[in-house]
Amino acid sequence: MRHPGVNPYLPLWEYVPDGEPHVFGDRVYLYGSHDRFNGYNFCLNDYVGWSAPVTDLSDWRYEGVLYRRTQDPRNADGRQCLYAPDVARGPDGRYYLYYALDGTSMISVAVCDTPAGAYEYYGDVAYPDGTSLGARAGDEHQFDPGVLAEGDGAWLYSGFCPPMMPGRTGARVVRLAADMRTVLSDPVTVVPGAQTARGTGFEGHAFFEASSIRKVNGRYYFIYSSELSHELCYATADAPTGPFAYGGTLVSNADLGLTDHVRYFTGNNHGSIEQIDGRWYVFYHRHTNATSYSRQGCLEPITIRPDGSIPQVAITSCGPNGGPLPAGEYPAAIACNLYLTKPPVVNAEAGQNPFPHITQDDPDAADPTQGRDSSYIATLTEGVVVGYKYFDCRGVTALAVKARGMCYGAKLEVRLDDPEGEPVGSVPVAASNEWSWNRAELPIPDGVHALYLKAAGFGVYSLAAIRLETAE
Repeated sequence: MRHPGVNPYLPLWEYVPDGEPHVFGDRVYLYGSHDRFNGYNFCLNDYVGWSAPVTDLSDWRYEGVLYRRTQDPRNADGRQCLYAPDVARGPDGRYYLYYALDGTSMISVAVCDTPAGAYEYYGDVAYPDGTSLGARAGDEHQFDPGVLAEGDGAWLYSGFCPPMMPGRTGARVVRLAADMRTVLSDPVTVVPGAQTARGTGFEGHAFFEASSIRKVNGRYYFIYSSELSHELCYATADAPTGPFAYGGTLVSNADLGLTDHVRYFTGNNHGSIEQIDGRWYVFYHRHTNATSYSRQGCLEPITIRPDGSIPQVAITSCGPNGGPLPAGEYPAAIACNLYLTKPPVVNAEAGQNPFPHITQDDPDAADPTQGRDSSYIATLTEGVVVGYKYFDCRGVTALAVKARGMCYGAKLEVRLDDPEGEPVGSVPVAASNEWSWNRAELPIPDGVHALYLKAAGFGVYSLAAIRLETAE
């Protein structure tokens, strides 16, 4: 029996942000950075591969380590990490992985005969005279490569433009030769950074990082993280070198743009769009463990309108499922909304993070095939809202929650569809030093609903799972 597809779409002990999805054959392959749970910086682990059948985005398969940071000759001691990559299939049928080390301003390439095999170091992207792209006078910082194979070569986009950093013009593109690493053109700026955006139509959503490129119905779609950082935006053009026009926001990992109140704690964002089995999706990431360094990939279906525009989508718990989730038991950590409605209890526990966050008991799983789900939502205090979109609530008669912690008179108020609406009931939460189930019968009407749980009462506790029960 097929298990429902949820966000995050990979196992909850896996941390692969900056997702670049590509369909090769009958599978979609996911390339991204590799964070470490409870890590002290971005991208501390080596690149790993995951793939799924194009017909089932709930069935992800671990493909193993694709490339180790020590394979780059500049990094034999492993002191630098591998930042966000992209992969393209070259005219020779081989697969080229583009990446940047955190201590360089160059784009390097590794190559493999298969989409998810063992990649081998190939060299730097360089001009015909051997000068690496990024090292020539007038070049800008190379970062977050995005690649589109086209014709007998490829287009390579990159750039890094923090709003406060002078001398950066925006995202830039060069043409690559058939060898997939020789630069054939001078860099051209295609989307402006915050310092050069005035009068361009990109004001307020100028380029920051996370270059990605797709071709849709003959037009070029440049996907990027804007100066706001939490959102992925897009721009379109009739040619790979532009001119690009601002299109809008695809997704925000806090739902800003759809609501004035953050629905999840914001952080950077990186991803792209891909057509999978006839349907378009946006891939993005969220932040966990109350840091910037433990990010997890999520995805949502999107609509490309006849005029080419793409409306912003809301973040959900059910993006990979193609529809609402059926009743049953789920990890609490698939929550798409998690936020405060009142100031945090700063002195809840000595040394305890006062903000609610998704975390886990187990250490980082060096081998994802040996991991287990020990995830939970920590630091639920009065006023915290935990939200799930969406459930098919046909026949649901009760809700149970698995919790632990010190709490007195605590309960989770249950609301449907509107987090500020009237509660349909509540689930009492008893104090417990071990994970324990708490249950209440509730009058939940049939239909598809968003489910919001708002903490009330005194104490600090954690939530590991929820269960929507039916009479059957």
